[in-house]
Order: sequence, then structure tokens, then C-alpha cells
Amino acid sequence: MANLVSLGDEALIALDTIAERAAGVFAPNVRIGVTGLSRAGKTVFITALVHNLIHGGRLPLFNLAHSNRLARAYLEPQPDDGVPRFAYENHVNDLVENRIWPDSTRAISELRLTLEYESASGWNRLFPSGKLTIDIVDYPGEWLLDLPLLAKSYAEFSAEALDLARSGSRAALSREFFELADPLEPDRPANETTAQNLAEAYKRYMQASRQDNLALSTLPPGRFLMPGDLDGSPALTFAPLPNLVSKPSQGSLQAMMERRFDSYKSLVVKPFFRHHVARLDRQIVLIDAMQAMNAGAEAVHDLERALGDIMSCFRPGGHYFLTGLWQRNIDRILVAATKADHLHHEDHPKMEAIVRRLVQRSIAKAGMKGARVESLALAAVRATREATVKEGKDRLPVIVGTPIAGETIDGETFDGKTETAIFPGDLPDEPDSIFEEREPSAQGLHRFVRFLPPKLERDAEGLTLSLPHIRLDKALQFLIGDRVT
Repeated sequence: MANLVSLGDEALIALDTIAERAAGVFAPNVRIGVTGLSRAGKTVFITALVHNLIHGGRLPLFNLAHSNRLARAYLEPQPDDGVPRFAYENHVNDLVENRIWPDSTRAISELRLTLEYESASGWNRLFPSGKLTIDIVDYPGEWLLDLPLLAKSYAEFSAEALDLARSGSRAALSREFFELADPLEPDRPANETTAQNLAEAYKRYMQASRQDNLALSTLPPGRFLMPGDLDGSPALTFAPLPNLVSKPSQGSLQAMMERRFDSYKSLVVKPFFRHHVARLDRQIVLIDAMQAMNAGAEAVHDLERALGDIMSCFRPGGHYFLTGLWQRNIDRILVAATKADHLHHEDHPKMEAIVRRLVQRSIAKAGMKGARVESLALAAVRATREATVKEGKDRLPVIVGTPIAGETIDGETFDGKTETAIFPGDLPDEPDSIFEEREPSAQGLHRFVRFLPPKLERDAEGLTLSLPHIRLDKALQFLIGDRVT
């Protein structure tokens, strides 16, 4: 990633790191980035992680909790006043009281969680209890996919974007955009109405690519899908152009688009990298692999490509005391497939094998050196339970939950109140098979429906227990286990 930013940018990043290290000498801190593509479950993951730590959740694979060394966990004001606070309390209310899934990530947000604990070392227990401050940074994966644009010219961006838009199922979705773009002469005088129409048509194509039945992932510029307060600004009013000339005239449409593309990089992408991505110590990338597999081989290939782009955006490396004073690397990256509760546990090893296969080339592309990278299948909030049903002489493993109103399987539409047992189908034994085209009749082999959040259990005293999960504790152990020994 270093080659995507200038020496001046690197100097500013180093100064930021030195200042943060100095402030944290007496207060150990770890910054964890949580990202993923649309509907991967970032908001639910953060909410469940914090809820389980604060409320003493069942975390047997998280050594700190399993050994009863966690004294307490509590929220504190975040250090970055210019970043919105992650709305933890609202999201808990949605999950626990209203039994609805919280709104997905639309912009960057942050939350500070502090753990107080006893050391695992008998000698260290003679001293005051340990403390670790965790800054959780939630940001859309679509924004991360913008970082490779820093190394590209407008001409390179246009060529790649147009080739992609003409390929596979994208070709039909981008027809309206090409009907506007193909007749244009880029060296003609710029026209604001033309620029706006092109940008809006390109955004509509990008939005259409995210339909559930397509589940396509590689969609930069990411702010086109999540513009925030930049909506309607010139920096977000550009699009790729065909038939580019080598030296556009001043005041031409091509010159306007090039200038706005460069503004997008300097005003949007660079600050995001410097102030957020470059400051991370650990990273978790959440993916919805089942959605991609249901959509078919094109979506799976697209997810693999997006993961490669995402992994190449991080600054991986080991943690070294001396260089760590001015250089911050991500030394642990976890890639996790969410919604493991939509599978019977017998299929979880297959899902983890699929995740490893998806990440395999991403790791090679990113050139990981010194960083640990692991894969996992998890459910931050478990919405189902397992059971078996008898079908003739056979007993089938099923999952039991309450499908959201309007969900449909085999012609049956659910009302959002009725609990039902669903045979989820089997994942393939060979991970490579998910990259192969299937017959239309074989599409959607996994029966994927959305379930309501669970109704929380209460203990003998009537206290509400923490949110149930699958392997959230294993994710915690990988991300911070070494920091609370």
C-alpha cells in the first residue's frame, strides 16, 4: 500500500503514529478495524462483541473470559471527536427489545471499549490489574475498495471500469449508461448537465449490481453508493468515459472528469486512508459467502477479486518495538464468513474451507509479510437452533428459527411470527466447485432465508442473558487474546 501514497503523506502518517504512541505509553491501546461488503453484518458483529463483553457472555474460547480474569468491560468516550460514535445502545435496543436487525453501516463510526483484567502471570498479579483500551472502527468495505484508485490515472480507471461494466451480467445493467456515454466526444466542451446525467446513470448501474440475485462486490468508487455529506458535490459527479484522447483540451468534458477524479482521490480517498486505515493495528473483514454462492460463479469470482483488492489496501507487517514508534502495521487480519447460524454445524468446516479458498489468492496478492491471517465461519448473533426431523427412515439435520415476514421457500411465504424448521442444504465438499458455473436448476443449492433476531433467555433472577453467537469468542481470542495475557 505504501506505493499508493506520497512521501509527504507517509511523513504525516508517521507523525500521527508518534503522537498516538506517546499518548498511549501508560494506557495500552489497540485499534481494530471492522469492515466488509454490503450486508456482511458489521453492525451486528460490533454490537454483539461489546454486548457479550459487558454482560458476561458465554465466551469459552476467549481465554480472558474462560479463565475468569476479566474484571469488567465498559464503554468510554471515544478519542476522535470528528468521527461519529457507533450507536451501540440503539443497535442493542433493536436486537434485544424490538427483535429487528439494525441498519447497516452507511459511514464511518467509532466506539471505545475498555477491559480491566487480572494477568495470567502469578508475578504480574502482584501489581495493579491490567487495562486494555480497544478502539473499534466501523467502516464500509466499499470505501476500502477505493484505495487502489490512488495508484491509477483517470484513463486507467476508465478502461478498467468500462471493461468490467461490459462483462457478464453487468452488461445488461450498464446499458443505460453506455447509451449516454458511447455517443459522446470527450474532447468537446464540458457541460454540467451531461456530467450529472452520466454520473447518475453510472450510480444506478452500480446500485443494480448489488441486487441479491447478483451479489456483485467489486464496485468502486465506493462513495457513489454511500456518499454521505458529499452527495451532489463535484467530487462525486464524474464517471468513466470511452474514446479518451491522449491530451484533452482545457475546458473539455474529459478534462472536467479527470479533474473531478483527481479531486475524489485527494478529498475523499487520501484522508480516509491517512486518518483511519493507516492507524489500525488489527482488522476483521466480514463476508457474506452464502449470498455470493447462491448468486452463482460470477458473484463468487467477483467476491474473490474484491477480497484481493481489500487485502492489498492494508499495511500488513509484524509488530516491532522500535519501528512501531512511528510506523503502524496491521499484524493480524481475520476474514470471517458470517451467518453460520444459517448452516447446520456439520457444514461449518466446509464453510471455513471455502473462506480459506476465497482468501488464498488474496493473501498472495497482498504479499503478506509478518502478519497473521486466519479465516473463520461465525454468527455474531445466533438467530437459529439446530434440530433433526424424520423423513421416512432418514433423519435430516435442520435449523429452526422465525423467518422475517415476506421470506419465501418453495412457494411458502412466512408471516414473521411462525417458527419453522428448514433443511438448509449441503455445501459442496470441494471448495473449488463454487467457482464453476452451474445449471440454472442447480442455482441456490443452499436454502437461504433471513431470520428474526432471537428472543433472549432470562436467568433464574429474571436478568436478560447476553446475545447468543457462534465463534464470536474465537474471533475475540484471535484479535486481542495476546494483548490481555
